[in-house]
Amino acid sequence: MKKKFNPRIKARIRKNKQVLNKKIDNFFGWVKGAKLVELKECNVEEDPVRPELDNEFRTGFGRKIYGVKYQGEIHAVMCFAYTNQIPKSVDELEKLSTDAFLQSAMRDQKGGQIAIAYTVWSKKKGGGKLIVKEVFKKIKKSNHLNRLVTLSPLTEMATNFHERNGAKLVQINETTQNFEYKII
Repeated sequence: MKKKFNPRIKARIRKNKQVLNKKIDNFFGWVKGAKLVELKECNVEEDPVRPELDNEFRTGFGRKIYGVKYQGEIHAVMCFAYTNQIPKSVDELEKLSTDAFLQSAMRDQKGGQIAIAYTVWSKKKGGGKLIVKEVFKKIKKSNHLNRLVTLSPLTEMATNFHERNGAKLVQINETTQNFEYKII
């Protein structure tokens, strides 16, 4: 009886492994074909971090919206401001990005030297990590950006997300915290 039982168990295990691997491939398959795109606007109501900021703010002086697009649909969004200093609040972010934008308009049209990610969200599993990775690539290719820093809320979720993705805590402010991603 032992000889008949073992081959059945082995066959069942083999089949279950194949089914599981196929489900995992389907689950993250979208990541391979996704690409980073600049957006003119986003649905601010979907933003779990800063829904109070409208599209006018997000695309104002020295600020941009990027998304990860797959099959015509946006699966993750990250909003940036380009500054020359690290902001401690959203108000300071607005002032510093406007200042950096106006300074660059007088000189080289390149904006600030620091990319400040002030909000990120994902509609699909793996989207947050993917958009961080894609933004890394974009910043590495950039001539004028030399730092990627966040303006994150004081939440455990934000802390865990950034630390899991390799960022280091720079400072804790009154209502925010800043993490920096090392650009090599």
